[in-house]
Amino acid sequence: MITAPERTPLARAFFDRPVLEIAPDLLGRVLVRATDDGPIELRLTEVEAYDGPNDPGSHAYRGRTDRNAVMFGPPGHAYVYFTYGMWHCLNLVCGPEGTPSGVLLRGGEITAGADLARLHRPTSRKAADLAQGPARLATALSVDRTLDGADACSAGAGPFRILTGTPPDPAAIRSGPRTGVGGEGAAHPWRYWIDGDPTVSPYRAHAPRRRG
Repeated sequence: MITAPERTPLARAFFDRPVLEIAPDLLGRVLVRATDDGPIELRLTEVEAYDGPNDPGSHAYRGRTDRNAVMFGPPGHAYVYFTYGMWHCLNLVCGPEGTPSGVLLRGGEITAGADLARLHRPTSRKAADLAQGPARLATALSVDRTLDGADACSAGAGPFRILTGTPPDPAAIRSGPRTGVGGEGAAHPWRYWIDGDPTVSPYRAHAPRRRG
């Protein structure tokens, strides 16, 4: 059986690079979430990079804790955290083991399994906002802390796979300050998105908590 190039899973080596290279390269890739009720597929349109000990905005800036331990492990695993006592957010661990960097998945287009995603997010008003923003994305994909540490590069069955997809024209990629990050890392232009895509979330300047 021949696999179409855009359906080829990304190898772990894709994530074993500096996070600022990986983050824009994730745009246009396809995240497959396998649920008990069937798969949901999402084309990534917006992400944010967090560079661990070099980044005051990162959960890993002050070192390893029980909460962020997955970030210190092998690349290509999911880091899921709970924020504001309400929402989960999904990140992908990057860089060599022991280097705690990651990419927050901020937004995307549901390209398959939209009916399932709507069951998880019944308040969604239109297709464009189904996974627009990190909390909505995680909710639409039925992501919670039980998936923290899941391997997105495993050759076997698992809750996540990342496919090659169709990366956008480099001229369509934009970057700017991260959403909701204050302090020393506020001005880092480490949020990346596909220009003009309706699933990209609105920019917010500052929130008091660090992201992954």
